[in-house]
Amino acid sequence: MPGLGDRILLTCLPWLAAGLVRTLAVTLRREIVGEEPVRALWLAGRPAILVYWHDQLMMMPFGYRGPGAKGLISASRDGEYLARTMAHLGVGAVRGSSNRGGRAAFREMLALAAEPVDLAITPDGPKGPRHEAKDGVVQLARLSGRPVVPMAFVCSRGHRFASWDRFLLPYPFGRAVYAYGAPLYYDQAESVEQFRLRVQEAIEATGRRAAEQLKAYDLSAV
Repeated sequence: MPGLGDRILLTCLPWLAAGLVRTLAVTLRREIVGEEPVRALWLAGRPAILVYWHDQLMMMPFGYRGPGAKGLISASRDGEYLARTMAHLGVGAVRGSSNRGGRAAFREMLALAAEPVDLAITPDGPKGPRHEAKDGVVQLARLSGRPVVPMAFVCSRGHRFASWDRFLLPYPFGRAVYAYGAPLYYDQAESVEQFRLRVQEAIEATGRRAAEQLKAYDLSAV
């Protein structure tokens, strides 16, 4: 059981982190491209599985305008801080990963697929390899029938940490672009690997679209 100091940190740090991230987001010149197909899903009452790379997750709540979302977050101690931070930003959490609590988390995500909320997954998390989608999102799409919608975030100014995912921290007052890709549906005639590759290629293409939008302002993505 956490000591008093740990409990204070678990309470205070996520609140402070969420405040800082929210303040940072306000300073960015943000725009969203490619949102029309996913918005059509929302209007039709058909929530999706949102997928994006782990290094971009911090800023994703500010490019999301759907009916509500819950994200898969690692069951580790660091994941606890992240889950609490995301809760302050309006994103719920399902705890687990391929390393810890994976089966229980997958069952919960599958159960949530029957509810009117989007499910958010970083398919290369929690520890990589970087920008390489794993099979979990494929199985979730296959069993739930939900569309998979790729997302991406890029910014013109920021810092890349020396972590496995090269986590992205935008600098204030830069320009940022969120991009959505077209919904992908699992075809029962294709293999798990074929769909996994389709998802991976779609996330990469969505990232390129966001970067191209920055180029329209003579800016390059960090």
